[in-house]
Amino acid sequence: MRTTSTARAAGAARTTSTARAAQGGRGAAPKQDRSRATRQRLLESAVTCLAELGWSGSTVTVVAEHAGVSRGAAQHHFPTREDLFTAAVEYVAEKRSRALRELPTPASTHAAVETLVGLYTGPLFRAALHLWVAASNEPQLAARVTALEARIGRETHRMALELLGADERGPGVRETVQGLLDMARGLGLANLLTDDTARRRRVVAQWARLVEDALRE
Repeated sequence: MRTTSTARAAGAARTTSTARAAQGGRGAAPKQDRSRATRQRLLESAVTCLAELGWSGSTVTVVAEHAGVSRGAAQHHFPTREDLFTAAVEYVAEKRSRALRELPTPASTHAAVETLVGLYTGPLFRAALHLWVAASNEPQLAARVTALEARIGRETHRMALELLGADERGPGVRETVQGLLDMARGLGLANLLTDDTARRRRVVAQWARLVEDALRE
């Protein structure tokens, strides 16, 4: 009797342990999902705040409030302000890169140039600009931003070549594409203070002709 009773108790304990483990496994997934969702909200809020309020107005507390999370939760994901904002710009830059990679091949050189110029007229560019200015006065931030911008620059150049269907081994192609991206950045700066849409259309049309001629040679 004692042996049977002991066996039954052991079996019940194993069943209970297995059930608890299964419940724990089921509970872990939603917890991880919530953590990922919180991180994403913080990153998106950081970019929005940086674009709208600038570096000085975008504290961790402000971003946490915008994201609807506590300051403690924000610091759990990003221990420092620099961690938060460099991660935020990188997050949106990678999101932008994925979107561009999924675009169909533009129907014309003009369409490709328009797409590239569009990279520098949205909230990401505005946020990045504030980050560059802050990095010029914050040595700890400068190293991170410099490395990040170098990587994003290489990725953007590569995407530009793909969108234009260009081979940079050709004479002058690399310089032409880099000049196009520099021009697009300049148009983005001009658009920060006033709506520069009309002039931008004319410049884009001219640059599309220049790029087309350069790639044809």
